[in-house]
Parts: sequence; structure tokens; C-alpha cells
Amino acid sequence: MKILIISDAHGSTENIEKLTDKIQNSDLVLFGGDFAKFNHPQTARPALEALTKTATPVFAVLGNCDEPEFISEIESADISVQKSMVFHESLVISGSGGGSKFSGDTPFERTEEELVQDFDVVKSSLSQIADEEGRCRNLVLIMHNPPKDTKTDVIPGGIHVGSQKLREFIESTQPVLVVTGHIHESAGIDKIGNSTVINPGPLLEGKYALAELEKTEGNWEVKSAELFSL
Repeated sequence: MKILIISDAHGSTENIEKLTDKIQNSDLVLFGGDFAKFNHPQTARPALEALTKTATPVFAVLGNCDEPEFISEIESADISVQKSMVFHESLVISGSGGGSKFSGDTPFERTEEELVQDFDVVKSSLSQIADEEGRCRNLVLIMHNPPKDTKTDVIPGGIHVGSQKLREFIESTQPVLVVTGHIHESAGIDKIGNSTVINPGPLLEGKYALAELEKTEGNWEVKSAELFSL
């Protein structure tokens, strides 16, 4: 399965358009949030429309620059996995939206508890989706806010600003793939246990990632993952 991974479009319909061929040639698109440009909520809808104009399945969450009410728009477009769980080609996909409380200047900043509570639906379904070892090897998580202490949550000065509780959730469930964003300076690919964590970098700056998943004996594995720029 070929997956296009993008995040932080911030209203850049132009860069979404530049990815049209890659969207059409992918089996799945995962979007890590921030449809809207900072302080310009009206830019979210054009970004959403550009992202969903092809027939390729898209799954997404909101970012901290998106108005919380915009969730109704991505739900209407049938691409939201925020605070929910969907099944696609035997993958289980769930999401957490918004970013950690920081400056208070963006509309969707949340506490650590609120961020991880978006995955309560996963916790309540572990008996169905986890194997005997407790690993959720067919689970994909989309979280705008990155987990703490990886290559995906570092700001200048080498400071890790990700969520400890989201990291703990990854450690306990061991999903096959985690898609994140939010920290523009920290495009990267890392591992937490058996889980591959990808921050593609901001699409606003032309950054994206491609991953390929392969199914072996009923379980998905990340065969390859790579970062790119337009």
C-alpha cells in the first residue's frame, strides 16, 4: 500500500495542487492537520476542497491553527478520524487533533489529557485490535501534536516539545505507523519501539513523505518511508 503523508498545509492550495499526481498514484493520503493559515480560518475550506478533489481516500485530523468547529467540515467530507476509529483495507485508523497548550495564540490548543483522550475509542477496542502481545500491528495513528523525544518534535536549541502522554500511548499500543506534524522545523522519521513515526514537515514549504506498507501473514509492516520536497 502506497501512502502519501502530508501535514501543515496552512492554506497552501498551490502545493496541494502540485501533489495531484502523487495523490492519484497513492492508495491512501494521511493528513496531519492545519488546513488553515495562522489567523486566517477562511483558508481552511479551500485547502480541504483541494485535498479531497480526487478519488483517493483521505484521512485527517485538525491542527492547532484550525478552528475546532471545522471538525464538522472534515466530517462532512468523510475524512475525519479525530476522536474516532475507521477501518480501511484491514488497517485501523484513529486520530488526535490540535496541539499542546503553548502560546494561546492559536484556536485549538489542548491539554495533554485532552490530546490523548481522543484515542479513548482505541483503548476501548484493544481486545479486538491488539494481538496476544498487546501490539496493534494494523493500527495507524494520526496526531497533529508529535510524541515527545523523537526526531519529530525538536525545536531550535535541541528542545523536545512533544507530548509525553501521546508517546506513552504509542509505547503501549505499538501501532504500525504514526503520522504527525505541527513542528515545522522537525521533519523526520523515527521509531518508538516497533512503531514508525513520521513528521513529513509542512506542506506549506513543499514538504511531504511517502511510505509503503506491506501485509505479511495478516499484519501490516512499514516496508519503506522517505521524506521529500517539491
